[in-house]
Amino acid sequence: MSTTGVILLVAIVGVFALAVFALFAKSFLGLVVVNEREVGVVIRKFGRALPPGKLIATNNEAGFQADTLPPGWHFGYFPWKYAVRKAPMTIIPAGQIGLVLAADGSPTPPERILGRAVDCDNFQDARKFLKNRGEKGRQLGILTGGTYRINPAIFTVITAANATEHGLLPEALQVYSVQPDRVGIVTTLDGASIDEGEIAGAIIHEHDNFQNAQVFLDSGGRRGLQEQVLLSGSWNLNPWFVKVEQVPMTEIPIGHVGIVIAYVGKEHQDVSGASFKHGNLVDPGHKGVWVTPLYPGKHPINPRVMKIELVPTTNIVLNWASRTEAHKYDAYLSPITVRSKDGFAFNLDVAQIIHIGAPEAPKVISRVGSVQNLVDHVLQPIVGNYFRNSAQEYTVLDFLSARSQRQVEAAAHIQKAISLYDVQAIDTLIGDITPPGELMLTQTDRKIAEEQRKTYEVQREAQSQRQLLVRETAMADIQQDMVTAEQGVAIADLQGQASIKQARGEAEATRLRALGEAEAIRTTGSARAEAYQAGVQALGTQGYTALQLMQIVGERNVRIVSDVAVNGAGSGGLVDGLLGMVMHSQVQANGHGLTPAGSGEG
Repeated sequence: MSTTGVILLVAIVGVFALAVFALFAKSFLGLVVVNEREVGVVIRKFGRALPPGKLIATNNEAGFQADTLPPGWHFGYFPWKYAVRKAPMTIIPAGQIGLVLAADGSPTPPERILGRAVDCDNFQDARKFLKNRGEKGRQLGILTGGTYRINPAIFTVITAANATEHGLLPEALQVYSVQPDRVGIVTTLDGASIDEGEIAGAIIHEHDNFQNAQVFLDSGGRRGLQEQVLLSGSWNLNPWFVKVEQVPMTEIPIGHVGIVIAYVGKEHQDVSGASFKHGNLVDPGHKGVWVTPLYPGKHPINPRVMKIELVPTTNIVLNWASRTEAHKYDAYLSPITVRSKDGFAFNLDVAQIIHIGAPEAPKVISRVGSVQNLVDHVLQPIVGNYFRNSAQEYTVLDFLSARSQRQVEAAAHIQKAISLYDVQAIDTLIGDITPPGELMLTQTDRKIAEEQRKTYEVQREAQSQRQLLVRETAMADIQQDMVTAEQGVAIADLQGQASIKQARGEAEATRLRALGEAEAIRTTGSARAEAYQAGVQALGTQGYTALQLMQIVGERNVRIVSDVAVNGAGSGGLVDGLLGMVMHSQVQANGHGLTPAGSGEG
């Protein structure tokens, strides 16, 4: 026989021997082998009968036993006495949960629908479950991700894999996730009823965000809508116990505060003080209007049990006109129709600017309920009635002409009136005024005439200015001549003064020269007189006279004989005379200064 045949024969013999041993051990030793991924469910074939209503034996009664067999070899379970069924271990994948149905246990109280959670090692110890008075039916307790040895005779585990067989959606067995920036609104499906007059169950602590349902119920948690919310995160929630609805977090935008109006919480207790007589304010956690506002940001508010009234903390402009601001608070406001003292009806466009401070916002909401109510039920009658009353005291034209004064008066009155509502009036502005058409036609004609008159006056003034300009231009053109003339006058004046001074100088010089000459003449005359007297005395009168004559003839070159002598006989003498004069003239021209001797007959 070959080696292969020998090995095959040995293997066959070994298997046969093991089969014989297993049959022997099972029959005569009661051996039961449970693998590591199995759980052994024991059924006792005979014994005392179970009490009525019981399915699981805990005291060796016939039927399914509470205890299971873990992996390994177990002896004494003889086939004639026990039947052992091997079931796979229960596996809950990560990210999922398992729900449990109990086939045995105490009856569930009529006020509840889920069996209470008891200590039973996550349903792996059925005996402990029954001993601790676990209740049959759907269980509060759940199984989280992991592997469990659970007795399928008493517990049925529902997972995502078999959810549809039990009327559930697979996604209901997923770990519940609340998305960022959202809150989960919780409604519990088990517990005592909510107290009369309440709309939601009060906040219960220490139940780990509804993950420990039994603690929630033991602490007085109620069935129905809950005040508490789930924040962003993942939670192991029993879908038989809670239903969750996700909503966005409450966002308070910049420039606003949120006033909380709570419909749940502790009993109402007013903290507004004695000075505030028109509403009630409470501390956070109480029913009513919270005295502390929510400031800009995101807040995990339960909108099912609380209302958030947004109040702008920036200036609010309200228009009694055809236009509307973006906030829409003035959507139902229209121009104010008033009647003047002289009986004319006309429309006013008015803008009112108000401000609500953050500390005063809760008082405003407690008093009027909302900003829209403030506009509709407070500001509209205050502003409208003021202008209607005020307009009756003035004519249309007076109102138009004193518009700024009317605006100042209105601002003062309205500011005082709305301050009683904890609202600050920043300013009151009068916009367009629409007076009656027939009045404005007359006024327009008058204004046109007045403007024409002003135009004529302006034109006349312009003509005067133009004439003045022409005059000034002409003056500027002759200015140089005028300056030249003025300078000429000045120069002439200076020359005249110089001439006068020169004349005075010459006169003085002449006077002095005349005086000198006179003195010289007088001296000369005196000398001559003395010489004459001396000559006369020396020569006598006739002799001295002849001497003087001779002296004069000599000094002055007086000719005693003529240069040309002409006789009177015939014409020849005249010709000779003319020739002689010509020659004398030539001699004088040549500068000889000599007198040629003439000849003639005498």
